Amino acid sequence: MVLLGTIINGVSIIAGALIGKWLHRIPERVKETVMGGIGLAVALLGIQMGMKSEQFLVVIFSLVFGGILGEWWNWEEKLNRLGQWLEAKVSGNGQGSIAKGFVSATLLFVIGAMAIVGALDSGLRGDHSVLYTKSILDGFASVILTTTLGIGVIFSALPVVVYEGSIALLATQIERFVPKEVLDSFIAESTATGGILITAIGLNMLGLTNIRAANLLPSIFVTAAVVFVFSFVR
Repeated sequence: MVLLGTIINGVSIIAGALIGKWLHRIPERVKETVMGGIGLAVALLGIQMGMKSEQFLVVIFSLVFGGILGEWWNWEEKLNRLGQWLEAKVSGNGQGSIAKGFVSATLLFVIGAMAIVGALDSGLRGDHSVLYTKSILDGFASVILTTTLGIGVIFSALPVVVYEGSIALLATQIERFVPKEVLDSFIAESTATGGILITAIGLNMLGLTNIRAANLLPSIFVTAAVVFVFSFVR
């Protein structure tokens, strides 16, 4: 089922918000320990995905030029500004904690490499492992956000399902237009490239690095272009 990972991700956010509604305080030590464990799991998942490359030069090329594009466009800063603008609009309109919780959670759950890579994996390979991992992350984050921002967090499940589901469904149609060998190569290299981005997220969660993972997101699209060009060069 193509949308299984997406649906579980949405359900985890709803479940986390419902749990968070009844929790008034979570000890900091518990938060740190759980997030540290999840960070290790995310990093390991990324490493495993990174090992799937059959032409690692494609991955390196994609990361280099994708990173250049990401820094040129400054995706991470633009996303941060968008979040600040939305927060200002919400606060300025006096819409209260429901709107604020919805906006904050949506930005956290939708924006990021795991949403894109996970949805692509679901659509192209029927592999939901990335979205399952993201579901655990989002579920725990949903608990924490709801205790601080209110029940509005629960409504962020809708844009998450629409966003990831759309990517997954579009990915299933790629096979109609792309030759199988090119598609197989793209799956392998995009999985490896996305895995490196996910490793970066895990390392950031552990506090070991401060990599601007959002600025590396164009690498996924560069991978598609490189594989497509290489298919004609051979």
